[in-house]
Order: sequence, then C-alpha cells, then structure tokens
Amino acid sequence: MLASQLSLALFSVVSLRKYSLWADSLNLPLYLTIVSVVILLSHILWESKAAHTLRAQYSKVGPTPPPTGTSPQTVCEYVGKHGGLPIFSYKFARLVGCLVLLSLSVASLASQDDDEQESDAVVPYISMALTHFYASVLAVVCISSLRWRTVAAKHLNAVLILSFGVYCYRDVFPLATFTLQPLDRAEGALTWTKISFLFAVSCLIPLAMPRQHTPVDLENPLPPSPEQTASLLSLTLYFFMDHIIFLAYRIPHLGFDQLPPLCDYDHLQDLKTKTWKCLDVFSGKKRHIAFGIMWTYRWAFVDMSVMLVINGLSAFISPIGINRLLSYLENPSQDSFMKPWFWILLLFVGPLITTLSYQRYVFVSTHIVAQTTAIITQLVFEHALRIRIKSDVGDKDVNDTNGERKPAAANLLGRMTNLVTTDLGYINEARNILLLVILVPIQIIGAVVFLYQVLGWRLMLALFPVPGYVSKLQQSAQKATLAKTDARVQTVSEIINVMRMIKMFGWEKQMNEKIAGKREEELDKLWIRRFLDMFSGMVKCTAIAHQELTAAKVFSSMGVFDLLRSQIYFIFYCISATVNGKVSLDRLEDFLHNTELLDSFNSKEPTEIVRVGPVQPAPPSNDLIGFRDASFSWSADEVDGASPSSRKFLLKVEGELFFKPGCVNLVVGPTGSGKTSLLMALLGEMHLVPSFSCSSWYNLPRGKGVSFAAQESFVLNDTIRNNILFNTPMDEARYNKVLYQCCLERDLELLDAGDMTEVGEKGLTLSGGQKARVTLARAIYARADIILLDDVLAALDVHTAKWIVEKCLSGDLVKHRTVVLVTHNVVLASQVAGFVVSVGSDGRVHGQDTISDALKQDEELAKEVSRDQEMTEAAEKEMDDAITSETEKLQKKDGKLIVAEEIALGNVSWKAINMYFQGMGGNRSVPFFALALLAVIGHEILDAAQTWYLGYWASQYALGPVPVFRYLGGYSAILLTSLSIFLAFYLYFTAGTFRASRTIHKQLVESMLGTTLRWLDSTPTSRIITRCTVDISTIDSQVAEGLRGLIEYTLNMLTKFFAVVLFTPVAFFAGGAVGILGAMLGRIYMASQLSTKREQSNARAPVLAHFTATMAGLASVRAYDAQDFAIRTSMERIDRLSRATRTFSNVNRWVTVRIDLLGGIFASLLAYYIVYLQNEKPANIGFSLNMALGFSSMIFYWVRILNAFEVQGNSLERIHSYLNAVEQEPKPTETGIPPAYWPASGNLSVDHLSARYSKDGPNVLHNISFTIKSGEKVGVVGRTGSGKSSLTLALLRCILTDGTVYYDGVPTHAINLDALRSNITVIPQVPELLVGTLRSNLDMFQQFDDATLNNALRSAGLASLQEDMDEGKLTLDSEVSAGGSNLSVGQRQIIALARAIVRGSKLMILDEDYKTDAIIQNSLRTELPPDTTCLIVAHRLHSVMDVHKIMVLDAGRMVEFGSPRTLLENKSGLFRALVYESGDRDALLKMVPA
Repeated sequence: MLASQLSLALFSVVSLRKYSLWADSLNLPLYLTIVSVVILLSHILWESKAAHTLRAQYSKVGPTPPPTGTSPQTVCEYVGKHGGLPIFSYKFARLVGCLVLLSLSVASLASQDDDEQESDAVVPYISMALTHFYASVLAVVCISSLRWRTVAAKHLNAVLILSFGVYCYRDVFPLATFTLQPLDRAEGALTWTKISFLFAVSCLIPLAMPRQHTPVDLENPLPPSPEQTASLLSLTLYFFMDHIIFLAYRIPHLGFDQLPPLCDYDHLQDLKTKTWKCLDVFSGKKRHIAFGIMWTYRWAFVDMSVMLVINGLSAFISPIGINRLLSYLENPSQDSFMKPWFWILLLFVGPLITTLSYQRYVFVSTHIVAQTTAIITQLVFEHALRIRIKSDVGDKDVNDTNGERKPAAANLLGRMTNLVTTDLGYINEARNILLLVILVPIQIIGAVVFLYQVLGWRLMLALFPVPGYVSKLQQSAQKATLAKTDARVQTVSEIINVMRMIKMFGWEKQMNEKIAGKREEELDKLWIRRFLDMFSGMVKCTAIAHQELTAAKVFSSMGVFDLLRSQIYFIFYCISATVNGKVSLDRLEDFLHNTELLDSFNSKEPTEIVRVGPVQPAPPSNDLIGFRDASFSWSADEVDGASPSSRKFLLKVEGELFFKPGCVNLVVGPTGSGKTSLLMALLGEMHLVPSFSCSSWYNLPRGKGVSFAAQESFVLNDTIRNNILFNTPMDEARYNKVLYQCCLERDLELLDAGDMTEVGEKGLTLSGGQKARVTLARAIYARADIILLDDVLAALDVHTAKWIVEKCLSGDLVKHRTVVLVTHNVVLASQVAGFVVSVGSDGRVHGQDTISDALKQDEELAKEVSRDQEMTEAAEKEMDDAITSETEKLQKKDGKLIVAEEIALGNVSWKAINMYFQGMGGNRSVPFFALALLAVIGHEILDAAQTWYLGYWASQYALGPVPVFRYLGGYSAILLTSLSIFLAFYLYFTAGTFRASRTIHKQLVESMLGTTLRWLDSTPTSRIITRCTVDISTIDSQVAEGLRGLIEYTLNMLTKFFAVVLFTPVAFFAGGAVGILGAMLGRIYMASQLSTKREQSNARAPVLAHFTATMAGLASVRAYDAQDFAIRTSMERIDRLSRATRTFSNVNRWVTVRIDLLGGIFASLLAYYIVYLQNEKPANIGFSLNMALGFSSMIFYWVRILNAFEVQGNSLERIHSYLNAVEQEPKPTETGIPPAYWPASGNLSVDHLSARYSKDGPNVLHNISFTIKSGEKVGVVGRTGSGKSSLTLALLRCILTDGTVYYDGVPTHAINLDALRSNITVIPQVPELLVGTLRSNLDMFQQFDDATLNNALRSAGLASLQEDMDEGKLTLDSEVSAGGSNLSVGQRQIIALARAIVRGSKLMILDEDYKTDAIIQNSLRTELPPDTTCLIVAHRLHSVMDVHKIMVLDAGRMVEFGSPRTLLENKSGLFRALVYESGDRDALLKMVPA
C-alpha cells in the first residue's frame, strides 16, 4: 500500500508540468537523492564482476575479484563484523529514526486536504517522503550489507544533513529575526518532531557513533588506540582522553604501560614503508628533504589548510556580533532584522568554531610532529650506519674548494646529537609556515576589509623593521647559534665520556672552564638572536579617521585591531620559526648528502648498493679472501690532499694477498704499522684509493657470515649472555662450550648473577681482559665461516692467552673456519698459524707462509718478537685477569647495575622553580621580580586604558564637537608610554633569563664534574648528556619565554577581569566561578600532563643512548651485518617515545577545548546579562564586552601557558635533581691549598688505610700501612679481588677512606682533591684521548713548549717506533679523533706515557696492562726523573721482579711488603709461592736485583 502510494505520488510530481521543482526548498533533498542514486548505481556497476572482467581485458591484467569474506554464522559474529555492539546499536537506532521520519513524512502528506493534494502544494511533501524512503533503504543497507555499508553510510549522511539544513533554514532561523516566521508552522508539533528526529539521525548519531578500526597490517594486527575507535564527537572534543586524564588524577604517577597504545599507523615500521621513498638519500630521488617531508604529509597539510581557512574566517564572527549588538543598543528604535540574542549567540558560536578548527589544526600538526620526530631520528640513525667511522678527526674548521668555511669533522657526534634534538625541534616548529601563508593573509585582508566597511578609514600599517631584512638577520644568527651549540654539545659529550680520566688527573676545574668558554660563545650568539626577536615584535597599527566614532564602531573595531596587530606580530614569529626550520633542514640535508660514507655507499647508482663486495674488476672467485694491488686510506680527503696538520696514512697491498681458508691466518707487524687497518680495509671500512691499474680489487665473501672482535672491545649495556648471543638463537651446548673455551667460566662464578650480570655502559663492570673475552666469545659463538680477530690476546695474561690459543683457536668450534688474527703475541699464536701476513712500518703488506719468512722480511718486527718471546718465557702463573672495580660492589644479586631513572611525582617542585628564580635575580631576586612585575602591571593597565580611552572618545560625539587632535594626542601618549615600558621590561627580563641559563649550566657542569666515580658508574652517560643538551636548550628558550608569557598573561587577564567588574560587579561572581572551574580543569589536566611529559623525557634518553652505543661499535655492527638488529632496536625505542609524545599532545588538546568552551559561555552569558538585565551606556557595554571577550580568551592561554611552563619546568626538575641528589666529592677550600713547594719529593707514607665504596658498604681495604721513599719503584701484586685497583683509587681519594696517607709529608685528606690528583699521574690500562691534535692531548692547557713535548714523546719511545716509517709519522700537529680511535692502542699508550712525563709528577701510578710492550717498560725504568716514585699495579710478575719493593695484597690486606729478594727469602710467603709455583721460576729469579 505504501509503495503504491509513493509511486502514485512520484508520478504526480513528474506529471505536474506547470510546477517548478525549484519553487520550494523542501525539494532540495530530493535532488540530492536523485544524484545519490545515480552515483550509487554507477559505483555498484563499476565494482561488479563483469566490470572487473572488462577492465582486466582492457588493461591485459587478470581480473581483480570483488572482496569476499566469511559470512557470519551467528548473531554475535554478525554484530562483530559491524564493529561490535555499540556501533551496531547506533546503526539500528539510525534505521529506526529514518523509519520514524518516513512515517512522519507520510503523515504530513496524508494530513493535506484533498484540494491541496491535487495542487502544487503537495509536491514538497511528496519530495520529503521520497527522500526519507530512500534514507530508510540506505539505513537498511548499512545494517544488512557488509560490503556496501560504508558507501551507503556516506550517501545516507549527505541526504540527512541536507534535509536537516533545509528545515533549519525554513523553521529555525526565522525565530532569530524580527520579521520572518517559520514556513512550516501550520504543521505545529509535527514540524518540530521531524526536526528533532532529523537532528538525531543526521547529527547526533553520526557524531556519537564509534568508528570501526581497520588494522594497517591485516596479517599482524595491533591493538587499536582509543583515538582510532573514537567517534567524531569524541575526536573533536577529546572525550577519548577522559579515561587517561582522570586515571592520572587518581594515582600518584601515570606509568608508561598505562598510556594508550600507539596507533598502528604511527609505528615506525609503517612510517618507513610510506615515507622512506621520499626521504632516504638512497631512494633514487634527489631533492631537498624539505620537499620530501611536504610531499609525505601533503594530505595532512590540506586538512590543516582547510582548518586554518575556517579559523581565519570565524575570527570575525565575534566582532560582527559586537558591532551589530551595540548598533542595536545605540538606536533600538531603528528597524532591525536580527534579534539581540542572535548576536549574543554569535559571541559563543564564533569562539567555539575558532577553537574547534584551530585545535583540529594543532591535533593534525602535533601528529605530524610525532611522526616527523620518529622518521628523522631513524633517518639520521640509519644514515649514520653508513658513515666512515674514522673520518671523525680534527678540531679546526677547514676551507672547502670554494673557499667557504666548513665545520670540523670532530663535531660530527655532537652534530648528529643536535640533529635529533635541537634541530629536530626547529624543523617541527617550522610546520607553522601554513599559518604564514594561509591564516595570516586571510585575517589581515579580512581585518582591512572589515575596518574599511565599518570605519571607512584609510589604514596605515607601520611594520618595523622590514620582515625580509629581519628574517635574513635571524637566519644568520640562528646558524651561528646552532654552530656554537654543536661545539658545546660535542665538548660536553666528549668530557663526560672520559670523566674517569679527568677526575684521576684532577682536571675538573680546567674542563669546567673549557665548557664555560663554549657556553659563553653560545650565549653571545643567542643574545643576538633574542635582540632580533624583540625588534621583530615592535609592530603597531595606526589609522586616520574620516568620520565620527561610535561605540559600535570603536569596540567592534578594537577586536579587529587586536586581531590585525597579533597577525602582524605573528608574521615575524612565523618568519622566525621558518628561518630556524630552514637552517636546521639545511643542516640535515648537509649531513645526509655531504657526510663521507663507506665506499660501498658511494656508488654512482645509489639504488643498487653493495654493502661490501668486489671492486671492479671482480676477483677470479667469490670465495677468495684478500686483495690485489690495492691501497687504502681512512678518508677520501686524505687522498685528495691533506693539510699540514693532518696525518696521512696509506695501507698498500702490492700484488696479490689471499688469506688461506679453513685455518688461522696471522697478521703481524710493529706497533702502529697498520695491522688493524688491514682488517678494516677487508671489512670495507677504509677508502679504496682509486688506481690507474685495472687489476685493483679486494673481496670478503659474506654469504656464510662474518664475525669480528675489535681491538677495543665492543660491549652492549646489557647482560653478559646477551652480549655473547648478540641477537642469535640460544644453543645451550654451544654456549657452554664457548664459555669454557674463552675462559669465562671462572669469571661468571665470581658474579652473583652469573652471565645475567649487566656489564654497564662501555662494559665498565668488566676488566679489559674480561671484555676482550666476551667480545671473542661473541665472535666464536656466531655461526660465521669467517672470523676476524683484532689483537684479542693483547688484554690477556700469558696463561689465559695460552688457554685461548689451545682451547679456543685450536678447538672444535673454530675448526674448518677461516680466522684472521691480528696479534703482537707471535710466539703463542704461531702454534696454530696456517698462514702469516706481515705489515711493515711503512704500511706495506706482505704475505708469507711461515713466521720465519715474516721475520726475515721485517727487522723491526723481529725485534718486537724477540722482546715478546723474552716476556713470554718469563710469564708467571695467572694472577689477575680481572680488575675488581667499585662497580662490582654495586651489583645486586639480580645482576642489575644501572639505576632506573627516577621519575618525580606530582607537580614540579618549588625548589626546582626557585632555582631558576634565584638564577635570574642572583642575590637580589626579590627586587628583580618586584621591578619586573611593576613594569608589566603598568603596561597592562595602560593597555586597558587605551581601549577605555577610545570608548570615552567616541561617547563625546554625542555631546557636541570633539577636538580630535587633543584626544589623539592623549591616546598617543598612552600608547608610547605603554610601548616604552614593555621594551624596557623585555630587555630587563631577558637579561635575567640569560643570567639564569648561565648559572644553571655552570652549576650542572660543576655537579657532573664534582660527582663520585661510584655515581658515574651507575648512571648512563646518555642521561647526563640529555640534561646538558635537551634540558639546557629547554631552559634557554621555552622556560625563559614561558615564564615571561606567564607573567604577562596573568596580569593581562587580571586587568581585564577587574575592568569588567568595575562596570559590572556581578561579573565578579561569574568570573570567579569560571576561574575556579578553570583551575579545577587545570589541576586535573596537570596530573596527566606532568606524567606524560616525564615519561616522554625518560623515553628520549634510551634513544640517544642506543645512538651513542651503536656509533661506538659501528665497525662491529657492520662486520656482523647487524645493522637490521640495531635498526629494530632503534625503532622499538622510538616507538616508545612516539607513544608518550602522542599522549602528551592529546592531553593538551583535551584541556584547551574545555577552557575555550568555558570562556565562551562566560562571555555570552555576561553579554546577555548586560543587554537584557542591566541599563548601561553603549560605550560602557562595549568596553565591558571587549574586556570580557579578552578575559575569556585569556583563560585558555593562561591555563595553557601555566601548564606549559610547569611541563617545561620538568627540565628544571631533572637538572635540579642532578644538582642536589648527586653524590659529590669534597669541594676545594682555602685551607686545602698545599704549600707552593709541595710536593718536593715522592715520599709516600700510608698509616692504617681502610677504604670502602659507599658509606654503608663493607671495607675493601683493611688497615694498610707502608712507607715508600722518593724515587723508589714499587710493584703491587695480588690475586683477583685482592684490592690492587682499590688501593689506586684510595690513594687518589676516589673512594671513601679511613686512616692517613702522607704525600711528601702532607696528609692527603687535608688538601684539596684537585691539588692532590694534579700532582699524581695515573696511566690507566686503556688510555683515553680527546679530540684535537697530539699537542693538545699532551699539553691540554698550553703550559709547555714544543721542545718539551717532543722530548717527552722521544722518551716515551715514539721515535724508536717510527724510525723506519717514511710517511704517516705522528707529529705534534697530527690530528686525534674522539677517544684516539684513529690511533693504535700501542700508539695511545705511548702518548699516555708521554703525557705523564710532561706532567712531571713526583708520584706515578701505572695500572700495567698485558699489552704494554717492552718499549714502554723500558721508558718507565730509564726515562723518568730519578726522584719519581712509581707504583706499578702488576698483572705479571715479570713486570715487577726488578723493582725496589713489592707489596703483596690479599683480600684487601697487605700481607707482605719488602724488596723482591727479602720476600723470596720468606719460605712461607705468598710472593715466594707465586714465583716458585710459576713455570718460569728460574727466569724470574734471574731478574731480581742484587
């Protein structure tokens, strides 16, 4: 019956030829319905099986079958396919609503009289009935069809929204006018019932319905984030964050695991898939990375642009409302079209639209920020895996071929750190360029048009200074600032990495001064930058009027003037942000394109990269391991031409050199000859020098795996087991066999947690020998056919080395594997050698079959072997392969060493904030802030007075002629006074923030330099570096600007509030209620904001730590081909950071929307009260509304900037914790300064010395007493854990001590630590060098001339080492890379000894290492001044048999002390037992002096 009636109705519509279908607006939904039907049918046909077949035939590709899925078998499955019960319920409710609308439409049609049904009047009702019938059909499809539900829903929403809009136009809008009436009023309640249901099905249900989640990866779906399933209303008003917000408010701290899961489209794996083709330099597309980023986010930028257009236009809604409302109040008798309440409603609707559109823009932009942070961090990390590791040398700028200055490569690590921290922040901030190109033009043009229409004025905009010129200056200043920041970060990072050496040498003061110098250079550039920012903000608008002023014109124009002024100011902000972003993008582009890469990545065809492989022409067989006619350098720049200060080294392989497969190949040669370089060349780490010969090539087959043990052991900050497994499957039998063959079983027994013990950063809990064996175990455990070992025997005593040679290198795990072993221990290694390669001191490589052939070829090598053989023959029983360091005492039974980073609870502490306040004001912080507040109060009062003065001026026109110039002069005086006060305040306040930045940075550095070794060992350097980089950068910029903004906004808001109260006292209560609600929202919000910010900060440090650790072992990572493992680890850590970052951003949006809604309600209610319930002059009403709108808008900004300041104050809190909670050594005092002559001798007397590593820890030394005369050499021996290294630390007061130590008659506890340590020289097992030249490492503080330095190098044995070298010799101008990584370990030891000779200390402590060769041993005995007392912490009896006295320690107690001969006469003595139990007793006894 219904269908036949509708068919008849449709026929009647079509048959009414004289009726115009455009005559009634109710027909519009029918037109859309017809279009929808056509589109929907076309879509169905396009997706049909026949259409797929035709397209496949046309494109000659197999037909794509339409999507099919398993049909649901039960009701629960059916509902689940629709997204679950909530979504299905909304769809069912929409269907019911559509059926109700259809019924109501039919009822309206049926209610018409018979005469009306035969006339044209019935046509609109028929149209609506047909429209609602079609809507009902679509609603049924949404529930019944799984395939077409999404398409049907889009058509349904379009039809219903248009229907609702038509009824609003016909029946709702007329209610806001004086003259119009609702067009459907004849239907009475039926009309409002239809409007209500239309509102429900077209607006409420689509907005409130949760969205169904579709995983990005259907095969491996991830749990959805609430953001992905939130309804449109929830997404707009951020209801999906309610759970997290209120959970954080209820608990002390919101943990990371309680944060919402990361959206699957934010996971880095998916981001790489989408973006790498546009951003990676090896994607084949050569364009600036900025264009790649813009192309990647092009649709997001479109979304943001649309929001900015809406935001820009909606900003004029409130001024229009104020203008029309005041116009009505000035002349109520004049015919008006709209009722006053409509204009009052606009005061709420305008800010609401502005807020929602802008927050949508911010939501999308912060989403881009999180993704960009993840992408660029990973991009820099992966590109860093390609760089040449030895190119990081030099500390001076060099000129390129164009004569321009290029930054030194020494800043490379600091530069990379800055790229993923400071520069990344500037790049993200540059996204606001859309504000400059879209929002600013719209609002400036709109403001000019509005002012012209309202005032008829000729506007005169004065912009000082010119934006283009200022932006150029800002760009130059930003580049200079970042360059200085790079230098400071590099210096801080390097110093922190060698902190143990600095403390033992007593260099804290000098290093503090060095960092302070870098900091001052950075602040000087930053001050210039701030000065330019101040001038860019000096923007004012003036105007010349041509007509009388009224309240409506003045106060509506004031809002637009404020808008215009803010946009002109915004131009400079956006230009500044864009300039900063461009500078940082150029720096990133330079890093990606101009950093020297491995040869394998410098292919002409970047899309076809061979990691390490044959260099043309190819070798005869891909299984060959070796070289032919190849020369290598550490950098391509060395080939092009090195500067005089640059040390040029070339490794030369003349003819063919093939390593013998299936056996051990030895690589031997003198110290510094290039043995390590040979392995690096084989791994592709060195640059292959282009040759005119077409026969040059090298090859390392990687098909069956390569493992590598570096000379400087590479260990991860992980457990010993994970270091050995290195991301390979666990094989229990093989693993246990590796532990046995690498002699690690005994070491693990000494550790409470065994192989689950954490080794700490750089393996600080392990000795050099232990680290070497862990690194060897990793290489042996790996199932690789080729094993490259770089001097792994050097860090082992002779018996342990013998064990490794006999059990490991001769064992079954190495059998049939090709081993290339670099070694100095030729005598031991020759037992298993199947082939020998010698490297001459001139860098030339020769291959020989036997050791004897190699010795005949190289006399220098023969000399070293002879000395080594003597040392081997005199080797004693293994005494100590492991240093008992303080960190072992710190380990708990679970093996944990690194202390978890503390997370503060609640608000940022007042102590942290007060630290900043004290830094700003110095000793006069109260007067400082009193004067600053007075200046801001004066400025804000004068700013409000400007608005009131204009209203007063306008009110004078009603009284008669107005002297314009007198009022203009008064206004100008107020304006200029306000501007002058503001400029004075800005300079005064900025100077205070610089004072605070300088003070806090100084305190932080002093705290780091003054801490204990115990604290340094348990704290990752990445945490310290993060505080010295990211947190200091935050204090320099965001905290400083945030505090200034907080003061200005607070006083601005209070001024506006009391201005409103002055004319409308009742507003005090309303404003107070708004303030209380705002404070409550802010308090709830801050609980989650601080938690997420802290988790974000803590998630950032592991990203940087992994970055630094991977760079430290880059050669090992590439040798194992473990780049993918490193990349996966980086991605996991970055995803954790992204998860915290997204939550942090969304929490901001939650509070912003609510505060803005609160402010809009306050302004509109106040306007209603003033207009309808209070009798005031239009000028006063206009002033009150202007102040009220300003106050309501300020609520949000105030809460936001308050919370932002507290969030950024997290950096203050983190730094404050390091200033107060960090263990500190005693500070220097006046009474602790020793006499000027001290020390005059090396006399050392120890009386009842005990020592421990912590206040509540056990003693590691017990009542030790001894006396050593000046000039004596004393050996300290003992078994593992006897306390030898603890004695060294106790003498330097690096650990807690009891008893008395007298150095040249002065008790060491009575003198300052820096004085004590600067007069004792320690030569550690692993020498540490700093970036710079050899000269700067020997004489860091420029106290000696070159003659003295060269004499020290000669005395240390450098001359004899280099006497046969023609080129590549070390000179004082030779460059040293970070850690001395471009030098061999032997060369570094010689430099360390030379540094000790230069210092000229009366007391020298040598922590003797097994790789200390005879040259250094001889220098210690012959080149030191005769009055130098020398303590040798011995690991071999051979090293100390000829000393004056020997001290024997056991379990922290001194059990014997005397001359070697005296101790040998004690038949029950421990020293005698050690000697006589040794297999080399006779050789040792011959060494004892008479």
